[in-house]
Amino acid sequence: MKDIGSLDIGGNFHGSLLGMIADAGFMVKFVLLILLIFSIISWTIIFLKFRYYRKIRKENEEFDSDYQRSNKLSEVVPSAKKYPHSTTAEVFRVGYAELSKINKVSKDTARPEEISLSSIDNVQRALNRASNTEMTKLESSLGFLATTGSASPFIGLFGTVWGIMETFKAIGARGSATLAVVAPGISEALIATAAGLAAAIPAVIFYNYFLNKSKTMVQEMDNFADEFLNIVERHLISK
Repeated sequence: MKDIGSLDIGGNFHGSLLGMIADAGFMVKFVLLILLIFSIISWTIIFLKFRYYRKIRKENEEFDSDYQRSNKLSEVVPSAKKYPHSTTAEVFRVGYAELSKINKVSKDTARPEEISLSSIDNVQRALNRASNTEMTKLESSLGFLATTGSASPFIGLFGTVWGIMETFKAIGARGSATLAVVAPGISEALIATAAGLAAAIPAVIFYNYFLNKSKTMVQEMDNFADEFLNIVERHLISK
């Protein structure tokens, strides 16, 4: 019996990664291409989201600083316009615009007390609408990361199964199960699985990271909206 180290595995099997990819069948290459596209798009989203979230965090902090230093809501308006990416500034802009409409209507009506009763609900709906809009922006494209994280391993597994099927077909055609016949197909199949995991793992990690960041920013918007609504209530009650 020959020692396994002395077996000839043939000249068609390349040990390098690129060599194995080059020797892979059409379906395995197609699977790898799909996974490569998924991975490129995912990393593009990750890079853009990092920049976007960092810009939002910076502008939120600067707007909050300006807001805390202001004595009147009208003094905050110029500051809010300076921070187009700030989520809390956008909530303020929408809420203040609704409050301005209410003040205008209350001056034109003969019974401003009736306006005051419904105006709080109007402001609250405007604030909720602004928060939901900003939340949608924060979570945009995260769905693709979730899809990549969940689908890529299965796509890679499909390539693996296909590679194994091709290996068994080659074994049947040659009538033997030598290492030279088995090794190339198995290695190609495992490349597909590894590529699926390589695409899925960072997508899952950063999906959860950005989702947690988004939840934190949404909570900050909700807290700011509650504080703004309290100011509006005191303003209307004191009329």
